[in-house]
Amino acid sequence: MKSQSRSAAFALLAMLWLAATPAWAVNKETIQLQTQVQQLQEQMTAMQRSFDERMGVMKNLVEKDTDAINRVTVAITALQSTLQKQQGDSSTHVDQLTGQIQSLNDTLDELKARLAKVSKQLEDMQSSQQSLAASQAQQQAQQQAQAQAPPPDVLYNNALRDYNGNKNDLAIQEFSDYVKFYPNTDLAGNCYFYLGEIQFRQANYQQAALSYDQVLQNFPTGTKVASAQLKKGFSLIELGKQEDGVVELRRVIQRYPKSNEALQARERLRKLGVATRPGE
Repeated sequence: MKSQSRSAAFALLAMLWLAATPAWAVNKETIQLQTQVQQLQEQMTAMQRSFDERMGVMKNLVEKDTDAINRVTVAITALQSTLQKQQGDSSTHVDQLTGQIQSLNDTLDELKARLAKVSKQLEDMQSSQQSLAASQAQQQAQQQAQAQAPPPDVLYNNALRDYNGNKNDLAIQEFSDYVKFYPNTDLAGNCYFYLGEIQFRQANYQQAALSYDQVLQNFPTGTKVASAQLKKGFSLIELGKQEDGVVELRRVIQRYPKSNEALQARERLRKLGVATRPGE
């Protein structure tokens, strides 16, 4: 009986032990999980604290950088303002200097213009004085030469005699002396004409035309005007200036229609195949 009771008690204890073993194992695992979770929570808390601390440091740095940037921006703005003001002041100063320089340049230009005007007046006065002195010297020389020259009628007759005797060089000298010493007499026009005749003989048509033109311009009422205009026309034709020569010959015919010069002009125009009047 006791033996059975003991066996039953052992059996009961065994059953209780078997029943209690899984529950103990479960509690151990739960504790381990709870421990791990707590450790994870502590790690998370530590990481969060570290993250917060780092974020605080970064935020502090950002704020410091922002303050520094703002200060630099303010400094740059102030510097730009200062520079602009200085530039404005400098520009104003430069404008003032430029205005003063321009005013000085204008004054200098005005002085230069006045100086040039005065210099021109001085040069004109000097030129007039020199011209007057030269004219007086020329008049004195002419008066002295006239005092030494032969009388006008003697000089003219000698020149005409040498011209008719074909002593061209001597005649040119005498006719030239006559117009030099007695330029305002009626015979001076004749002298220019005979000079032109000698030059025409020598085929110096350019100078001959000039001598004939002296008669036409300075002695329009002289006795050699018609002949001078005729021979001027001939000289121009010989120079190749046919149109100008034809004009002179037509003027001879128009002004002196019944003269011997008009007959010669018509004959020359006929040989040229030119009408005596324009448009014919």
